[in-house]
Amino acid sequence: MKATSYYPVIMTGDVAGTARFWVEHFDFVQAFESDWYVHLTSSADEAINLAILDGEHETIPPEGRGRISGLLINFEVDDVDAIHDRLAAAGLPILRSLRDEAFGQRHFITSDPNGVLIDIIKPIPPTGEYADQYTDAYRPV
Repeated sequence: MKATSYYPVIMTGDVAGTARFWVEHFDFVQAFESDWYVHLTSSADEAINLAILDGEHETIPPEGRGRISGLLINFEVDDVDAIHDRLAAAGLPILRSLRDEAFGQRHFITSDPNGVLIDIIKPIPPTGEYADQYTDAYRPV
């Protein structure tokens, strides 16, 4: 399969509120808006997209309706400390404190109003056994 695009879709009971959250805190802009679906695009890179969908909409098969569960969205960034400080000051929950991980990340985790976990990451050099688990081409430096 050759995909032409890939993006997560968050199912929610509050489409407008969820879209506002992502626009306000993560610099997305609305590319399409209806009462049951909003398509967002990153203001910094139009290849980064996110959709918000009414979880009870008729286009969703009955067995798939509802809200999301078990979703973690990762954003790799250049300045994780500045984003942490900005989001904490805005009152977003900090569910995993800002920290360096031996597997090669400086990161923290927050969440959106639906409980979607958001992991903000700056790759850093891995240490110990983790350094050898990366292939040379993908080892963070």
